[in-house]
Amino acid sequence: MTVPAPPFDRLDRLDPHELAQALGLVEEIEQYLAGLPAPASPPAPAAGPYGSVRQPWNHGEPLPRRSLLDRLARRPARPVEVTVAGHLRLTSRYLAEAGWTQGALWDARGRVCLLGAQTAVLAHGYGTAYTVRRARAQVMEVLHATGRPASSPDVWNDRPGRRQAEVHALLERARARAHFLGI
Repeated sequence: MTVPAPPFDRLDRLDPHELAQALGLVEEIEQYLAGLPAPASPPAPAAGPYGSVRQPWNHGEPLPRRSLLDRLARRPARPVEVTVAGHLRLTSRYLAEAGWTQGALWDARGRVCLLGAQTAVLAHGYGTAYTVRRARAQVMEVLHATGRPASSPDVWNDRPGRRQAEVHALLERARARAHFLGI
């Protein structure tokens, strides 16, 4: 393919598109682009350390929203209704995100104990005090059923040698029990 010589006497008056046409660059670029392979699909999002994308502790739950009446009365939003099983799941997820501690509801770094996690879930607007009491009863039932009697889940949480994984396992068993019972 022969390309005619560009009009050198008019280069300063040509717009860039006409100049590219005159030099044959457009056809050359189109041929080059036609020869390229099809673009690959976009990469998947980066996975978190455990093989999935990180989600906030309350992912999948509606956020508590103040109604017009709540705003007029200057009161907090009504709590989001959650089941006992849902409360125990949220407690475990909050504990995983905030971190775990013993001997205090929470520490300066924001880590919480079992009761502190339940309190935080309640304070964020999920469930009622009645839901928390029923959830604690399920935790006590699991402790006694598995041969680990304790006067309260807090005493069990604060025992020396306790690990965060044990707390999560206890919450999961209590959640499964509550789910089985339909509460």
